[in-house]
Amino acid sequence: QVQVVESGGGLVQAGGSLRLSCTASGSMLIAARAWYRQAPGKQRELVARVSIGGSTEYVESVKGRFTISRDNAKNTVTLQMNNLKPEDTAVYYCNVETFSRMDYWGKGTLVTVSS
Repeated sequence: QVQVVESGGGLVQAGGSLRLSCTASGSMLIAARAWYRQAPGKQRELVARVSIGGSTEYVESVKGRFTISRDNAKNTVTLQMNNLKPEDTAVYYCNVETFSRMDYWGKGTLVTVSS
């Protein structure tokens, strides 16, 4: 059974920083890890993704502020978020992509940025 667990959300003032972590456990061959977010009334969007080879991609609005990194040995991925803005407020979800084209999701962690 695959489990994906996020941690690190919270309330922060604009300009501040937060670090999200996600650990995956279970039997699977992971192809990529990603963070998505969903703000109230909006669709879920990809924030950042890192492949097994280490290549990364980011949504334009977070480039230069967010950094995704992974520890393959620990099956952990982190999202370092700096210079946070009120528009970054959302529930952040950790995603695991496997080579068998299965997707696994965490329950989400709330990030609130006050102005």
